[in-house]
Amino acid sequence: MIITKGETETFPLFDRFGQMEKNAEKTIEQLLSDFTDLRRENLGTLRRLIHSQTDFEQTGIHPEFGIVKLREQISTWVAHDLTHISQIARVMAKRYQEDVGPWKAYLRILNS
Repeated sequence: MIITKGETETFPLFDRFGQMEKNAEKTIEQLLSDFTDLRRENLGTLRRLIHSQTDFEQTGIHPEFGIVKLREQISTWVAHDLTHISQIARVMAKRYQEDVGPWKAYLRILNS
């Protein structure tokens, strides 16, 4: 939206929790596969849209935040991706919750 519309149109509304119902029946394997595919597609889209001449100070209008910059949007996507990776690591680590015995006290990932 920022690159193609700038401040001429507000970002469309987005249901942040819509995927919960949509993905409720999927296995962890399916969710991880979907995550991998979507991440690859989104990175490809970014590579097509953004090049060395891109002005990262370009702005758009977010329905909740008002004026936002392209650099903020891209940084948000990176942090969002890292949040998912952190969630995946926590879920994977929980499998070892009992196996680690007393060392659990030293493993923050098992105590969060």
